[in-house]
Formats: sequence, structure tokens, C-alpha cells
Amino acid sequence: MKQTRTITLLLLSLTLCVSLGAQQRPRYPFFSNQYQIPFPKAFLNAPDTVSMIIIGDVMMHTKQLARDHHPFMERIAPALREADFAVANMEFPLGGEPYAGYPAFSTPDYYAWYAGDDCGINVFLTANNHVLDRGSRGLKRTLDVYGQIRDSLGVLQTGAARDQAEWDETYPLMLFRHGIRIGLVNFTYGTNSGQDTEWPKVNYMRKEEVSAAIRSARAQGADFVVALPHWGTEYQLQHDATQQSWAKWLVGEGVDAIVGAHPHVVQDTTHIQGVPVIYSLGNAISNMSIINSRLGLAVTLRFTHDPLTGEKQMLEPELRFLWCTLPERLLPDSYASLFVKEWANRRDDWLTPSDFDNMISTWERVKNTCGIED
Repeated sequence: MKQTRTITLLLLSLTLCVSLGAQQRPRYPFFSNQYQIPFPKAFLNAPDTVSMIIIGDVMMHTKQLARDHHPFMERIAPALREADFAVANMEFPLGGEPYAGYPAFSTPDYYAWYAGDDCGINVFLTANNHVLDRGSRGLKRTLDVYGQIRDSLGVLQTGAARDQAEWDETYPLMLFRHGIRIGLVNFTYGTNSGQDTEWPKVNYMRKEEVSAAIRSARAQGADFVVALPHWGTEYQLQHDATQQSWAKWLVGEGVDAIVGAHPHVVQDTTHIQGVPVIYSLGNAISNMSIINSRLGLAVTLRFTHDPLTGEKQMLEPELRFLWCTLPERLLPDSYASLFVKEWANRRDDWLTPSDFDNMISTWERVKNTCGIED
């Protein structure tokens, strides 16, 4: 009887150990080979946390110019304002009149003010293929307007510079909050129009310059460096060989996260040596209707600092899918970007219910193709 009781207790102990081990195993459902990413340790003391939400391409196509822009990002703005830092790729120049959409954008100034003031975006990314659509003069005007917005609202920009002093100040862009210093390194594979003057200029995908920016961030005390490349093949749900090669190189250079844009669709995500790689966020707001282009991602990175021990670490990224509704689908007269999960049971709210069905089917298709769960 005593021997049987001993065996039973041993079996119960073994079962409990296996159960606890399974509970403690980290889960990163949107990364392949998931267990190689270190799981954050539990803090005994409450740490300071810095959150950064990053969205993809903010666009202004010709048909958008004719609509009231205030609803465009109204439904995702609370999440943008809640974060310590909200970052967005501004896929246009502020080139002045006449305003135009694709293929050579020139967007009204009010759109940038709206993004910063109404929506809570406080970092504009300007290294993208459309920023020189109105030439060097248009880029200079864009940066002049962003300078006014910085002085008025505190919104920063990185990705292009008017002169050497601005280049040194914004490449990398250094952010500081709650004892944590973060460096942002934003660059593009190219631009649709070339520069016709030495300044202003754009941060291009040149390894020597990108490497120097990463080293500069570390020299300025960056605890974390986030690479924000504008790269990839448009409308492809899987990353290409150039993206993969560059991602491996960036990890070798010491970045802590890679969050990309440009393909106008969501792409697969992975990790390389424990570094999360989100290859493409897709569109945040646009008039695009090509398959998969109305679905985007918002990624939230969280960084912690324990003020007692000094320990700092980046937590598991959070991915949330976005959907851009076109006029007469959800709203009668304008566009609206929204978080898919928040609206996934609200088919009756759609003016055009078939667009709700399109959102759900696109969401499922992209998740399955890219291996992403939100």
C-alpha cells in the first residue's frame, strides 16, 4: 500500500512538472521556428514600459482628395494616441498645388497636420519611393512643412533631410522615454524620380550609410535599434530574396527589430537569430482595391526598463490587422481604416455587406498565406 502511494505521488509530481514546463514555454504564433526568440523574464518590480505602434503606407490618391479626410484614420486614432510613439510611412510629398494622386503625388499640407494633430502620429517616415515625386523642390517644401509641424506639435520626421545638419540629427532618429533610448533607421530602395540637387536628399538603401546610422545610434546610447526599410516586391504576400538578404545583414549589424513597408500588401513575418522581422505592413489608408491591398498591419513594439535592476528588453511584438473601407461601403461619403477584430462581428453596420465579406475573406486568406495570427 505504501509502495503504491509512493509511485502515485511520483507520477503526480512528474505530471505537474511537465504541465508547468508547457505553461512556461514561450509562444510566438506569427514567427516560424518560434522557440528561438527569448521569452521575456518576469520582473519582480513593476518596470517602465515604452510602446511604439507602427503603421504602413498613409496615402492620398486622387479620389481621396475629393473626400472629407477626417474619418480616414479616426477609428484607429485612439490606438495611435495611446502609444508612447506612433510611427507612419507618409507615402507622398507635400509639393503644393496642383494636388495630384498616383503616379506622381502631391498632397495638401492639411493631411500631414491631420495625421499629427488629429490622429496622434508623432514620427513621420519619409524614405519611400514617392517622396521625390515633385523633385527636389517638392521634397524641400515637404521637409519645410514637417519642420513647421515639428515646431507646433512636436512631430518628428526621419528618412530625408534638407541639409547635413538635419541629416546628422535625424539619421538615426533618437527617441527617449522612461529611461529607454530607441534609434530609428529609415531608408528606401529607391525613388520614382531622381534628385536634381545635392540637398535635400533621401536615405537610400546603401549598406555603408545604413551601417553608419546603426553605429551612430549605439554611440548615442540606443538601448534598441529599429530598422524601417522601404523595400520588397509590390503586391506579393511573400518576401523576396533581396529582403531576406538585407534582413540577415541588418541582424548582423545589430538591429533589434525590422519593420518594413512598400509592397502595399501584408507579407509574411519571421525572426532571424531572435530578431523579429515584419517584412511588410501593407497600406494603412489608400484608395487601392487590387486584391489584398486593403488589408494592412499595425505592429506594436514594447520596451521595458526595470529602474531597480537597470534591465531592459523588448517584449513580444503585437500584430493587429487593419482594413480600409472605401466610400459607400461602411461610410456613405468617405474612407475609413479600422481594426479588423473590432469589427469582425458587425456585418450589419456595413452599407454594403458584401464588403464586410470581402474583409473577412481577405483577412483569412492573408493570414493563411503569410502564417500570421493576430
